[in-house]
Amino acid sequence: MPTSGSAALRLARWLALLVPAALLGGAYLSQYGFGLYPCEMCWWQRYPHAIALALAALGLAVPGARWPVVLAAVAIAVSGLIGGYHAGVEYHWWEGVTRCTSTAAPGGNVLEAILDAPLIRCDQAQWTLFGISLAGFNFLFSIAGAALIGVFLARSQRT
Repeated sequence: MPTSGSAALRLARWLALLVPAALLGGAYLSQYGFGLYPCEMCWWQRYPHAIALALAALGLAVPGARWPVVLAAVAIAVSGLIGGYHAGVEYHWWEGVTRCTSTAAPGGNVLEAILDAPLIRCDQAQWTLFGISLAGFNFLFSIAGAALIGVFLARSQRT
């Protein structure tokens, strides 16, 4: 664990950049590399990570600025909370949204594209590992990442 305030802040900044980059990278890899198309709530989880990336980049670009890192950690936590809600919908712990997402692309015969596109339901996990869905993993990694960033930010102020 870093002992100096500047080392802790530097680590918090890099975590704020790497956590959403890794999770977004995994989401896009699963979509384009393995054909796991996102449902509506999957998209909702991606937006805060994209915002966190921009804030983390700003935090790295502005020396001494803590607020972008704090806001990035909040955005990461928001994505994690959405992931937790989504996982609960997948495990049928509670009711979720009713709309589904399609992968239809514009252009050509739109009706044919819509009819041929797969419908992705928000209440069915497409992939699990040890019983944990991708939304569940997003919850776990995002909340843990945001908490760790918070710990390093707090440690950076004490010294």
